[in-house]
Amino acid sequence: MTQTQPPQETSAPPENSPPPPRTSPESAVPTSAGPSMGRLVGVDLARALAVFGMYVVHIGPPLSATTGVASWIRYIADGHSSVLFATLAGFSLMLIAGRREPKTGLAGRQAKARIAIRAVVLLVLGTVLAMEYGGVIILGFYGVYFLLALPLVRLSARTLAIIAAAFALVTPQLAFVLTSLLTPSVQESINAYDPLRRLSEVGVLDLLLTGFYPALTWMSFVIAGMALGRLDLSSGTVQKRLAALGASLTAAAYSMSLLLAGSGALRSTAEDGSSSGSSGSMPPDGGSFPEMPASSLLTAGPHSGTTFDIIGSVGVAILVIVGATVAMDRVPRLRRLAKPVIAVGTMSLTAYVGHFLAQSALAVPAGTGTQQSWVPLIMFVLGATVFAAVWSRFFRRGPLEYLLNAATKPAKHIR
Repeated sequence: MTQTQPPQETSAPPENSPPPPRTSPESAVPTSAGPSMGRLVGVDLARALAVFGMYVVHIGPPLSATTGVASWIRYIADGHSSVLFATLAGFSLMLIAGRREPKTGLAGRQAKARIAIRAVVLLVLGTVLAMEYGGVIILGFYGVYFLLALPLVRLSARTLAIIAAAFALVTPQLAFVLTSLLTPSVQESINAYDPLRRLSEVGVLDLLLTGFYPALTWMSFVIAGMALGRLDLSSGTVQKRLAALGASLTAAAYSMSLLLAGSGALRSTAEDGSSSGSSGSMPPDGGSFPEMPASSLLTAGPHSGTTFDIIGSVGVAILVIVGATVAMDRVPRLRRLAKPVIAVGTMSLTAYVGHFLAQSALAVPAGTGTQQSWVPLIMFVLGATVFAAVWSRFFRRGPLEYLLNAATKPAKHIR
């Protein structure tokens, strides 16, 4: 999941601003209070929506057990919430590396060191959680994304957008070819020497190519988020252009997929035992991959991992981020009402890890074929919101966010 989607001076936040974590060294932006706060609050709101989307997938009833509006909610959450998480992860990298202007010199080296430390911590935490909860944990993949993104943190928005587009066009096909070559014997040979695989079911091969969120194809989302991080999201012109871009990408990708692959093109593969279709999927039993026809590359359903899926999902992520930003910028009353939800976004790592731990402690079943009730999901959403709202009144960061920030302190010794 997900989930898991974190030092410069800033002006004092307005009275109705969100909790202080957004003025932390990793997220502070030296601009005027109004637009700056609105912009970052919008990102936090989008991050909270990603968290809740992961809750829907992990706790709510499966798609096959829903009808009507509930089916739409479940379908949109499938794949899209984790994609939004990954896109926001790229945005967060820019908060560390320098928003509009990349940090250079000593500041740039220290920023890269902070990112690298975060990557290692997330990889370790993800591996530990995967030992208990399996390959659905997204944190280890996050760690790999961060490491792979390090060479890109000084690039411009235009260059990052071009790289993201190139990845979207090329990597699904490359992943299809590579996975077709992964015979059981080849996989066993690779995994036999993989220390991560010995600890959990998520090894290096899974992190890069065959897991639920393979870096080869998912870096498109991260790099797209990095490009967004370079833009002035408080600008009305930028907001309008991004909204048009997001809508165009979404409509073009899904309509083209429907045209080429037929009525089943948008079917979710999340409950098929595979997570990324032809572009890198976790086998149902941890064994070899099923033979996937080349025609599967024309589909665009959640977790299909195709070019159409990537482009359409990026479009949806852009629309959510821009929509949340505009809402927080232009509707102050809504921003006040949304403060408890925004607080969840400021501590998304805690909210993400916490819901797995709470599931185990409370013996709440995951969304299985026999589960019909939405009550557990509603209780988890309310619980996370109340916890975040109360915690943020007394502390600047969430519990895990505080530990993650503390772990990066040694970066200041880089020279």
